[in-house]
Amino acid sequence: MTDTGFPLPTDDELTPEAREVIAALPPLNVFRAVAALPASLRPFLELGASLLAGQNLTPAERELAILRVAHLTEAGYERRQHEQLAAAVGLDAGQIAATASDDPAAGLDADGALICAATDEITRDVRLSDATLARVRERWGDDGARELILTAAYYNMVSRYLESTRVPLEEENVLGNANPEQLVREGRERTESEA
Repeated sequence: MTDTGFPLPTDDELTPEAREVIAALPPLNVFRAVAALPASLRPFLELGASLLAGQNLTPAERELAILRVAHLTEAGYERRQHEQLAAAVGLDAGQIAATASDDPAAGLDADGALICAATDEITRDVRLSDATLARVRERWGDDGARELILTAAYYNMVSRYLESTRVPLEEENVLGNANPEQLVREGRERTESEA
């Protein structure tokens, strides 16, 4: 094996169930790369969908966390896809750029700065400091704090998988102007109609 990464599996190399699952999704390389592990595909998608359709963070707050993870982990694929999704949920260019700066607080409101600070600690230190955890719980409550932590943790996992397997970025924008909730809703509707 070379350092160019794993080739994306062809349809013929996937299980019938994995082919069916990814056929109901946008044609993103990340989905095809995870489909090479058929037992992990549905759980991976279900956890991601549960976060994209979360109940405690706004879509913009969630995208700030994901973009910050992508910056800290130097995950170009994740960054590129979520810049599009962040814009679709209303983040402006300055807010998106702030998540890739050394001082994100300078370009974000207090909530955005706290999201980035928490995401920094989760990504770099694994464990939130007591002070940051207390601030996050005070701002979003226990359920919101759990959702933020799980979002940062999940997208750290995604970044590490994408970067380590060297998943290539699609040559064209396959997401269009879709927002994350729309993608989740449409994916679930297609999956349910095929069941």
